[in-house]
Amino acid sequence: MKVAQFKTKTAEGDRLGLLKGEVITDITEIAPNMLSLIRGGSSALYAAQKLTTRTAYGLEAVEFLPAVYPGKIVAIGRNYKEHAAEGGSEPPKSPLIFTKFPNSLNAHNAPVTLHSISEKIDFEAELAVVIGRRASKVKEDEALDYVFGYTCINDVSARDLQFSDGQWVRGKSLDGFAPLGPFITTRDEVPDPQSLKIEGLLNGETMQSANTGEMIFPVAYLIHYISQAITLEPGDVIATGTPEGVGVFRKPPRLLLDSDVFEVSIEKVGLLRNKFVAAK
Repeated sequence: MKVAQFKTKTAEGDRLGLLKGEVITDITEIAPNMLSLIRGGSSALYAAQKLTTRTAYGLEAVEFLPAVYPGKIVAIGRNYKEHAAEGGSEPPKSPLIFTKFPNSLNAHNAPVTLHSISEKIDFEAELAVVIGRRASKVKEDEALDYVFGYTCINDVSARDLQFSDGQWVRGKSLDGFAPLGPFITTRDEVPDPQSLKIEGLLNGETMQSANTGEMIFPVAYLIHYISQAITLEPGDVIATGTPEGVGVFRKPPRLLLDSDVFEVSIEKVGLLRNKFVAAK
């Protein structure tokens, strides 16, 4: 199942929806917000799937919100061998962890501002993991049991800030630099997160194309590794790293410009689209 947070012109407040064909069925009354749905687990979703309601919206009639509002976004750097190589780095021997702050959250179809503080803003197509229950010191062979579902994230990066700072948080956490969504695809629909085609497309041109099976550290290991030191709570997001083909390492570089449209496409998970706009 695919669930999303959204707004409409006709319903009050933030809504929670279930994708049925080409429409979103409003299930807000079953699960008042995304966090309660996550804590409710699959039973809440199956109840929502059977709901008979007249409240449904076409995809073009809704304003998508971030697929979830995570307490924390735990991001992984250089998790594809070829991406590490294109940047002149050796593959890491253990997961390279950084964070994106919640102010960076953004939504499907929402504009992303090219902040004037940076002159080198880049794209990164990634698979995002949404945690479904509290995970502390999890065993690797049990780690996927803690997943609620998967979604798309664009780890937008201000490369000049990232590289000059000596650490990555500021360059990764500018306002709006984490578009997330549009839907969370529940774990039952993605039995193997290491067999998904992932692509990043700039103005329709494929810039990144890989398979999640190429990750150096797979999803289950990431959950295990992170949870040894950092407790993961329901709704937390792990951004699992980007494949090769990012703009900064191309020859010549291809960084984001005003009116560019970037899409993250992940097999079985969905397609996240955002337009980039110059700062006013």
